[in-house]
Amino acid sequence: MENKLKQLPQKAKEKQVENKKFFARLKKKPPKKLDYLMQELHESVFKETDCLQCGNCCKTTGPLFTNADIERIAKHLRMKPQQFIATYLRLDEENDFVLQQVPCAFLGHDNYCSIYDVRPKACREFPHTDRKKFQQISHLTMKNMAICPAAFEVVERMKEALAGK
Repeated sequence: MENKLKQLPQKAKEKQVENKKFFARLKKKPPKKLDYLMQELHESVFKETDCLQCGNCCKTTGPLFTNADIERIAKHLRMKPQQFIATYLRLDEENDFVLQQVPCAFLGHDNYCSIYDVRPKACREFPHTDRKKFQQISHLTMKNMAICPAAFEVVERMKEALAGK
């Protein structure tokens, strides 16, 4: 897995031009059953993927924390929301709450998340490959392909499935 993760950013970069063209075509004329296909591909890839063997998302990027996330996690940790913010979060350039640092403070050495049941919405939805109107988040998907081997695989299978259509 370690080797695969080291190669992933380069592989994603090599596919960037191809993927930009692919996503541009998808945006212009999305196939009728794209959401259904994406759900199918997402489920198929994640049946073969053990996120606990990877954890790269938690090691390299941080999610946005909504107010609801902050309230829920703070309550779980028996903290006041302001105390949670002061301890773990900072405001980014766009005034969103994000982690003060990565890897995530809640990620264990075994890649388990200590707040998994109350984790932020962005973590629950990552890598967003099963989202409806998938073609509208191509910029995010291309970014995630360099972080998440499963996202990379979903896109590769999607290109294969839609080849010639």
